[in-house]
Amino acid sequence: MSQEETFTIGVEEEYQIIDPSTRQLSASALPILRRASQKLGKQVQPELKLSQIEVATPICPTLADVRTHLQQLRREVIIAARQEGKVIASAGTHPLSHWKEQPVTPTERYRGLAKDYRQLVYEQAIFGCHIHIGLRDREAAVQVMNRMRIWLSVLLALTASSPFWLAGDTGYASFRTEIWGRWPMSGPPAFFESLQELQGLAEALIAIGAIEDTTKIYWDMRLSERFETIEIRVSDACTSINEAVMLAGLTRALVRTCYQQETEKVPFKIVRPEILRVTHWQAARYGVSEQLVDIEEQRLVPTSVLLEKLLMLVQPSLEAEGDWEEVASQVYQVLRKGNSASRQREAYQRRGKIEDVVNMLVEETAEGTGV
Repeated sequence: MSQEETFTIGVEEEYQIIDPSTRQLSASALPILRRASQKLGKQVQPELKLSQIEVATPICPTLADVRTHLQQLRREVIIAARQEGKVIASAGTHPLSHWKEQPVTPTERYRGLAKDYRQLVYEQAIFGCHIHIGLRDREAAVQVMNRMRIWLSVLLALTASSPFWLAGDTGYASFRTEIWGRWPMSGPPAFFESLQELQGLAEALIAIGAIEDTTKIYWDMRLSERFETIEIRVSDACTSINEAVMLAGLTRALVRTCYQQETEKVPFKIVRPEILRVTHWQAARYGVSEQLVDIEEQRLVPTSVLLEKLLMLVQPSLEAEGDWEEVASQVYQVLRKGNSASRQREAYQRRGKIEDVVNMLVEETAEGTGV
């Protein structure tokens, strides 16, 4: 394996801003940003809606660094929100607020998106977690994406956190995935023979007016335009720091493993996009509570079986980074206790009050931050 590739990690999280008295989303991003940026600088940014706020870690060599930075980022945003009389939660959707009441952030970029995509932007009251893994070799990065495509749905199932929408249970573990999937450049990436083929597609999309530039390609996994990274965008916002660290560790291990396979020219099967889309739907629908699709075997299997298969695949990479025990233990924890979607449903079922779900999300988001 090339010593030049260090597989660094960067994490972006989108948080909900909530009024603690009503439990509704609150369009308070601008004053909270002003306060939080005094401590965090450009690590905290506005997002599409005024009721959300985005943070980004610096480049992290280790999972311990990821945890430390996420603790700091969440802590400072929570403190800044508290000073404005608000609280912070992390989940793919807000359990009860209506998208009609979420104004778009008044920047040129977001106004442009609203002009182009109209109703899709208005209903885009969703929150994600994006993981960047450093990989300088762009040609190799395309081949890594080709190999990783079949595992994106498993990452989604583990981190699904959006079962409620407009105060109702959608029946999905990740309803965010279904909302986001309506966008024309969303969903699993295609297979590309080379970087040149990918770039050719991007040029064609620009030429026909489908996108203005390559930053408008919103696939579940893409080559970042700003950094020498692969950006994995499939996951809902992670409710707990432990889940975010687990996601970062698994993602890096998958990139590292697929890079190793590409270096050694290990053969793999090219999967049709129709199979991938159905597989992602299955993960969004059921999370970890039912069966998932083993794409290599093309059959449904118990979630525990597929997660064990993933862990065995990436174990050498996790061990090489010193991450095996931490990541594997958290995966097994999700298997035992459920993902965020499962925990949200449990919180609702105790008293039948949707506000209890919001309270649970606020509490779990703050765990490990010291506030």
